[in-house]
Amino acid sequence: MKTILLIEDNADVRENTAEILKLAQYHVLTASNGKEGVELAQKESPDLIICDIMMPVLDGYGVLHLLAKNEDTSGIPFIFLTAKAERSDLRKGMEMGADDYLTKPFDDVELLNAIESRLKKNDILKNVFTKNLEGINNFLAEAKGIESLKKLSEEHDLRHYKKKDDIYKEGSYPRGVYFVSKGKVKIYQTNEAGKELITALHNEGDFFGYLSLLQEEKHSGSATTLEDSEIYMLPKEDFFSLLYLNHGVSKKFIEILSNNLRENEKQLLKLAYNSVRKRVAEALVKLSNKYKKEGEKIFSMNVSREDLANLVGTATETVIRTLSDFKEEKFIDVAGGKITILEYDKLAEMKN
Repeated sequence: MKTILLIEDNADVRENTAEILKLAQYHVLTASNGKEGVELAQKESPDLIICDIMMPVLDGYGVLHLLAKNEDTSGIPFIFLTAKAERSDLRKGMEMGADDYLTKPFDDVELLNAIESRLKKNDILKNVFTKNLEGINNFLAEAKGIESLKKLSEEHDLRHYKKKDDIYKEGSYPRGVYFVSKGKVKIYQTNEAGKELITALHNEGDFFGYLSLLQEEKHSGSATTLEDSEIYMLPKEDFFSLLYLNHGVSKKFIEILSNNLRENEKQLLKLAYNSVRKRVAEALVKLSNKYKKEGEKIFSMNVSREDLANLVGTATETVIRTLSDFKEEKFIDVAGGKITILEYDKLAEMKN
């Protein structure tokens, strides 16, 4: 049962609205002023908040402002409820991050439709990074709102890439955000001597290329396919529309960026202090964690020794010797370009 917090200072409106919500099988919490409403929201974490604008103690704008600053409540769908129907009030509420706006008097159908719509969109947002075309359609639908999923899918720039094809090059200007529908992608940087270092790996369901857009600068690395792949390109206008207009999505991208920064910090520490043997083991574990399919007992992958060396940060010859050692120790099996991990735990727990 979904929980709805109703913040309304008028007792009659509060009681009548709460009764409608209860009849619709919602669990209802009520507050008679903004301060009480903020405290309840922080304590109970409701699924949706309906809030009047003109209230004593703390008005609706103040409620939305305080909840948006709190990480635990910033993603809760928020519907303003007001007797004022002036366009300036509507604009102010939406610019602050409100999800919808109901003008009193309203009927029960209008109220319930608004609630159902916002709850559905919030469920979409929670699964916005699903690993299929439906997920990417939902992602863009949340940004544009009024356009159909069919039209959005027709607008997608779907490209087919062969193995080792470039998606974008280091130093190029970003045109949008990329989504891996099928295949595998590596992100790498090149030093002055032309030596590559792989900084990230992506597979089906991953977004990439957004950091350069956010920083408004050229791509700091290149993106190349590791196998035949299908990649969608989301135009930057759609990406920014979604990012700026939906604080829930903004929060998700901040989480992704934070995770990426932590991973980069860990990689730098490993390159500085770990032995080559341990780094090769960690690279194999990373490939397995990233690309092993659900239900697959033993992980195998065709990976070039050059790509593996670029992931480890060492010479190709050194990687080949280390792989030969691992094969003799029966940690892996090597057949042509394919590496099969036989002892995942031993590789993961390898000492420095």
